[in-house]
Amino acid sequence: MAWGLTRGSATKASRKGRAVVAAALLIGSGLLAGCGESAVAGPAPGKDPDVLMLGHIPSEDSSNIDEEYQLVMDVIEKETGKKVEFQPATSYAAVIEAQRAGKVQLASYGPFSYVVAKDSGVGVTALGFLAESKDATGGYHSTAWVPKGSPIKDLAGFKGKKVCFVDPTSTSGYLYPSAGLLEAGLDPKKDVTPIFAGGHDSSVIAIANQQCEAGFSEDTMPEELTESGQIAAGSVINVWTSDLIPSSPIVMSDSLSEPLKAQLTDIFATKLNVDWLSSNGYCASSDACELPSDKAWGYKPVEDSIYDGIRAVCEVTKSDSCQVS
Repeated sequence: MAWGLTRGSATKASRKGRAVVAAALLIGSGLLAGCGESAVAGPAPGKDPDVLMLGHIPSEDSSNIDEEYQLVMDVIEKETGKKVEFQPATSYAAVIEAQRAGKVQLASYGPFSYVVAKDSGVGVTALGFLAESKDATGGYHSTAWVPKGSPIKDLAGFKGKKVCFVDPTSTSGYLYPSAGLLEAGLDPKKDVTPIFAGGHDSSVIAIANQQCEAGFSEDTMPEELTESGQIAAGSVINVWTSDLIPSSPIVMSDSLSEPLKAQLTDIFATKLNVDWLSSNGYCASSDACELPSDKAWGYKPVEDSIYDGIRAVCEVTKSDSCQVS
């Protein structure tokens, strides 16, 4: 893959001009589970709420994703004295709009949905990403799949096919796939029939069941679905892999007070890792610490500039989800 993209290639001016397409946001707004459909704003800037709401983009493990974040919430509660409640979402856009409205103070995003939120004027600061080890730099890939036995061998073969994407603001499920299709000479809106599955798992399952003739997901999803028994081994075949995508960040709202923001920054930078957690009695041992990923060491700080590669892909794709409405 060679899009001529490097970190920092997107200018500050182009960042300010970017916002998520209005239709995508309107469809998703108000759909954060448990937050209702009111657009009532949260606390005024600098006035902290008694309860910090933690939002999360749609997940294939939505039935127990709140349990995966329990240790994270426990540490934040004990260290800040604030109660933390978890709120899963029905769409990527719902999390963005809930933060914009002040209903969610902490949020776990995908890389693209973070850029969409940040660059469309939602006041957020990235706290960190979940790393597999103390030295990990993070990152993952977008991948393209076809059903077993398909004659399609590469992205060029997607022309005229029913193609599963994840969500218009999914990094590995739409933005990078769009760039890949463009490089293969295909318009992702005109040369394929796009189907938005709503989740990486749903996309892969639809491909395995031949409801889509091809499609995209993050790289680990087929293996996870095979291990859980949701698809048969070898039922989908990989035909494309993207360049490395920066890891998904967790963010805090800039509307919080400076003391609380400082506390949260320190918690994610120095405390939410298996070394500190096991040493301070949150879990019996480092192996017993239950963070949001079974393979996680903990959170590591992340700078906004690492997501400039996402912004550069936006420049290449001219995706509606990257443009001013």
